[in-house]
Amino acid sequence: MAIDWYKEFVDLKYEPAKDDLVCLFYFEPAAGVSGREAAGRIASESSTGTWTTLFSMPPRMKALQATAFDIDGNVVKIAYPIELWEEGNAVQLMSGIAGNIFGMKAVRNLRLIDVSLSPAYLKHFKGPHFGNDGIRKMMGIKKRPLTGAVPKPKIGFSAKEHADIGYETWMGGFDFVKDDENLTSTSFNKFEDRVKYMTKLRDKAEKETGEKKSAFLNITADVETMKKRADLLAASGWNYCMIDVVVAGTAAVMTMRDYCSDLGLAIHAHRAMHAAFDRNRKHGISMQFLAKMMRLIGVSQIHTGTAVGKLTGSRKESLALANLLREKKTAAVEGILLEQDWGKIKTAFPVSSGGLHPGLVPDVMDIYGTEMVLLVSGGIHGHPKGTRAGAKATIQAMEAWQDGVSLEEKAKKANELKEALGKWGHYKPV
Repeated sequence: MAIDWYKEFVDLKYEPAKDDLVCLFYFEPAAGVSGREAAGRIASESSTGTWTTLFSMPPRMKALQATAFDIDGNVVKIAYPIELWEEGNAVQLMSGIAGNIFGMKAVRNLRLIDVSLSPAYLKHFKGPHFGNDGIRKMMGIKKRPLTGAVPKPKIGFSAKEHADIGYETWMGGFDFVKDDENLTSTSFNKFEDRVKYMTKLRDKAEKETGEKKSAFLNITADVETMKKRADLLAASGWNYCMIDVVVAGTAAVMTMRDYCSDLGLAIHAHRAMHAAFDRNRKHGISMQFLAKMMRLIGVSQIHTGTAVGKLTGSRKESLALANLLREKKTAAVEGILLEQDWGKIKTAFPVSSGGLHPGLVPDVMDIYGTEMVLLVSGGIHGHPKGTRAGAKATIQAMEAWQDGVSLEEKAKKANELKEALGKWGHYKPV
């Protein structure tokens, strides 16, 4: 009598139905396990299977099985019937395709690379409230990247000191001031105090520049506290909040998407802790999958790396991530992305950050173009003449790229950029 029935979850002649969700996995079978068996085990454990044949099972359940239908070396595509998934519940989807399967002894390594979401699944999600066009209209920014900076060091300033640096950032021409991932409400920088000082100086900067200014203030906490902090931001005239979406969790972000939308707040998604899941290229889940989930449940933007700064991620990966967020139809990229038609789901901005300075701005814009949020933090605060000059130097570097001239040529008539290049040149930090 057969005990294991994993082979029943493999059918290399199967063609996915139009409503199926299709997942792309990288896998390495454990010793003594064939590739075909390992693929079957992945499909089994993430759908209707278990470790042994069962005495009795309704025949109709056969139609609910996931099917491994394409095995190419260590890469497998698995199709999941739409009936397996609760409508509008991204948490349940994560529990299925990114759940128990990572702990199976039958695979030495397993990595969820991407999932293609069918129209039947997508239609139950709202996606971003504003979309990129809505954000640009809200901020009055048309053809250039949105710009922002974190006061550095990322934590340690008092609320007033933080706001003072924010004011200099705005006055240098930047659009946003950003809290970093570990600044929420500390004894030396209470959230309420930071909002108070930032609001006062935002209003001053807007009056002096005639430009819209905003901030990504970090509300991350338990959901009820996040709601109270979002209320305060809305009452103070802010149009954004920030959430550490990985540590807060998918369910919390789903709740806050609707709550913030009702308040008119866009969500800046910081990806802190993502590398615990996605840095090992043989195991875990990919950043593109995380980004896809965040667009699905409705953030307005999420960090995607730079390829030229201090954080990991190649040029190809950064561009794929950017396109995943900002295109209505995402083209497949071999080994990285599956094709995705987003239907009515609005766009979100990729956020390029991590070890940037004016000398690297053209490199980033070569990858991303102008449809992004560009965060340059240490690279403005470390400018020889201070934060305001550093922000101006970054704006000048953006202008050089858009005008098609080198930074060195632009610097002949742009002193702030000249001084930035004198300190950093085109240095790429590690």
